[in-house]
Amino acid sequence: MTERSQHGALDLAALRVNGARLWDSLERMAQIGATEKGGVCRLALTELDREGRDLFVQWAREAGCTIRVDKMGNVFARRAGRNPDAAPVLTGSHADTQPTGGRYDGIYGVLGGLEVIRALNDAGVQTEHPVEAVIWTNEEGSRFAPAMIASGVYAGVYAVEYGLSRADTSGTTIGEALAQIGYAGNEQVGGTPVHAAYELHIEQGAILERSCKTIGVVTAGQGQRWYEIELVGVDAHAGTTPMDLRRDALAGAARMITFVEALGRKYAPHGRATVGMIEAKPNSRNTVPGRCFFTVEFRHPDSGVLAELDAQLRAELVRVAQEAQLGHTITQIFDYAPVPFAPACIDAVRRAAVTLDLPHADIVSGAGHDACYLARVAPTGMIFVPCIDGLSHNEGEAITPEWAEAGANVLLQVMLESAGQAE
Repeated sequence: MTERSQHGALDLAALRVNGARLWDSLERMAQIGATEKGGVCRLALTELDREGRDLFVQWAREAGCTIRVDKMGNVFARRAGRNPDAAPVLTGSHADTQPTGGRYDGIYGVLGGLEVIRALNDAGVQTEHPVEAVIWTNEEGSRFAPAMIASGVYAGVYAVEYGLSRADTSGTTIGEALAQIGYAGNEQVGGTPVHAAYELHIEQGAILERSCKTIGVVTAGQGQRWYEIELVGVDAHAGTTPMDLRRDALAGAARMITFVEALGRKYAPHGRATVGMIEAKPNSRNTVPGRCFFTVEFRHPDSGVLAELDAQLRAELVRVAQEAQLGHTITQIFDYAPVPFAPACIDAVRRAAVTLDLPHADIVSGAGHDACYLARVAPTGMIFVPCIDGLSHNEGEAITPEWAEAGANVLLQVMLESAGQAE
């Protein structure tokens, strides 16, 4: 029950979500696309995604929300505010999953937003600004590339035509898939004011759990740089070619891989450096590899550090190629700038955690999220809760009901603070 002051006024700081209702909603949604190992496979814009969207829309309408769908299939459930002309406060995430995904990645933020609306209804609270819970289309990028495409269109990073033209491996485009499942909306994508935006999400890492913190106050999103590298030597007989005469492209790549891994450790704790793909040719057990292709990915929340990583990678590649007598090419294929979240939103999350007496810590998001694009067009913040063993993008992904409720209560407090503000 929400407490009231001695004068009968509602004590908003005492307002809480219904944790059992939130957990029941998560469990019910997890049945759509449930896998034998306890996870979820609900790929973007499939019939299962439609079922999940339909259930969210049903629940939102039952909570008194009006629904609109834009041309990218983003779904907005609006709870009206006192001022119909005020810009909305958004919260939400995504409903699509990886092929062997978990029960909470993305959808926790969607249903957490819905639970905030339900809690406001329960308490009879009228906010100044409208409040909207949102499903963003194709965040995962598993069926359609790139990831976060619809929030990217919303933020003006991509054109609508580009977003709708992205195709899966069968050739079906996002536009076609939206029409097939009945979510090809007519609303303009973005371009209207947003007062503030928040995304509630599981951490997808182990930092919070290991440090015994319940709430992650997300200060920034990692910047990313992706590279494709090829080293070219000479195919040679493994038995007749002496070691000092070899021009082994795979051996050169191995030296680079070790160097990249060391770079990530050098720039800890926020540095990330990964070689995720490698292809050696001719890939024969008794032939010295004459070509080797591999990828490098760097992540860091500081653009200056990313520039340093770039320079060191290129210098080492030249050195290794010269010493091993290898040709080399390097192509940067992706440059995603670090995303600092709005100080006012960060402070609001921190204050809410303090008010609720929840152990919390500042944290940088290592993964990309829809909030990272929203930060380009609105003051934006993120809230993390732990996930067990840091496991995500995995059918074994798990959180506790207590964590789910705690994160939603923080979201409720920051939404109240933002939505209660006058223009």
